Amino acid sequence: MGTQAPNDQNYNPNNCSASDNEVKLRFVIVASFVVVVVDTQSEKEKAINDWLPITSSRNAKWWYSAFHNVTAMVGAGVLSLPYAMSELGWGPGVAVLVISWVVTFYTLWQMVEMHEMVPGKRFDRYHELGQHAFGEKLGLYIVVPQQLVCEVGVDIVYMVTGGKSLKKFHDLVCKDCQNIRLTFFIMIFASVHFVLSHLPNFNSISGVSLAAAVMSLSYSTIAWAASLHKGVQPNVQYSYTEKSTAGKVFNFFSALGDVAFAYAGHNVVLEIQATIPSTPEKPSKGPMWKGVIVAYIVVALCYFPVALIGYWTFGNNVQDNILISLQKPTWLIAMANMFVVIHVIGSYQIYAMPVFDMIETTLVKKLNFKPTLMLRFVSRNIYVAFTMFVGITFPFFGGLLGFFGGFAFAPTTYFLPCIIWLAIYKPRRFSLSWVTNWIDEKRAQQKAIDDWLPITSSRNAKWWYSAFHNVTAMVGAGVLSLPYAMAALGWPVRVFICPRYTARPNPTLPICFYPSQTHTSSGIGRIRFGLDMGLVVEA
Repeated sequence: MGTQAPNDQNYNPNNCSASDNEVKLRFVIVASFVVVVVDTQSEKEKAINDWLPITSSRNAKWWYSAFHNVTAMVGAGVLSLPYAMSELGWGPGVAVLVISWVVTFYTLWQMVEMHEMVPGKRFDRYHELGQHAFGEKLGLYIVVPQQLVCEVGVDIVYMVTGGKSLKKFHDLVCKDCQNIRLTFFIMIFASVHFVLSHLPNFNSISGVSLAAAVMSLSYSTIAWAASLHKGVQPNVQYSYTEKSTAGKVFNFFSALGDVAFAYAGHNVVLEIQATIPSTPEKPSKGPMWKGVIVAYIVVALCYFPVALIGYWTFGNNVQDNILISLQKPTWLIAMANMFVVIHVIGSYQIYAMPVFDMIETTLVKKLNFKPTLMLRFVSRNIYVAFTMFVGITFPFFGGLLGFFGGFAFAPTTYFLPCIIWLAIYKPRRFSLSWVTNWIDEKRAQQKAIDDWLPITSSRNAKWWYSAFHNVTAMVGAGVLSLPYAMAALGWPVRVFICPRYTARPNPTLPICFYPSQTHTSSGIGRIRFGLDMGLVVEA
């Protein structure tokens, strides 16, 4: 009874061998399928990366990074540096210029070093470095919004700046021509970008970027050379224009922001470095750093002479654009404005390329669009049209840049590189590296707060702004009750008291706006000065 044990006749070892071979065959088939799928996905990913603008070309030379960085950093704002000097004064002004140059040079070195900090991996985009430091989601949420605010905001400002400079050129060259609205000049400037925006990657716009870098050096040279030729103006003064302490402090912080934002170009540094070839023997940071050094020498040659010579020539009477103060010769000022136009054409493209990369990455990888020329044509034209529309709708958008800069420019340029460096390398507490990064971080945080607060975020108001602000603040609906107040007060009081009190430097609302509270001159005095003091005044 029971199960019979197999004998030699019933046992066939070939049956087991066949079963094992079948299992092995199935395993080989599955493994081959997985390899094919992985290879297919890898090839698809590589094809997408070869199509995207940041990673499609990696054959840039070191001098490409030089003029790309010059184009990104040296903006038309260099022409306002003499005005910033007039609000800072000689000592603080020179100190701020030098410190900002040194600090941003240091944080840019950090960005270049961190590009290939992980062996075999390149952080081609700013948000990829942030994701490595803070995590996949948090790094994305920290970096991308700030980077987009910077890059889209700068493109809108350059759209307006290009249109205004074209208009100035037209008005100077053809003074008898019919006046043309700024809107049409912005549209003319935008039409150039409807063409240039279809260049596929950074290397393809290298010629445009080189021309822009040369133009930035050219109009900066015109600004300081013409100022030097003009010489110190008669009765020039270097004192602060504001007499009150509060006014001096507010203007000081405003000028500090102008100088600080002049060095903001870190948002595109990693994207520029991504175009340089890299091998374990020759990493990309070598040629990139060489280009950065050249770029910062050019930045110094542009910024320091314009700021110092312009302030030396005109003192505190300098305009917020040094070309306006120069005025003559007309042909030279017109040429400088055309140089500004050519420069901001290249700067627009430099800041737009990372935005194009984000848009196309989202469309292809997230929304599964096919990477085609038509997709690129439509998406980029929509972006250019958007920046043109905002520039036309809000031609004063540059005044809001300080507000947005408090959220984006200062963090991405001054202290976000320091925070990422501390998060990744974790230097020993109170070491030189730790202290340097901590000081940069705290300094930039304070500046970001000042640029965000409503009172100190914008400093470009005209005198007529204060006029209608004060009219709005002082003239209320209570003006309709003035006849009743006049009847209650009588001729001598109504003619003498109301203008006297409302014309004080720090006026409160006159009591004649509130006739229901009192109908006598003693009541006016008691409410205006308090119960006891009002009786004294009445006596």
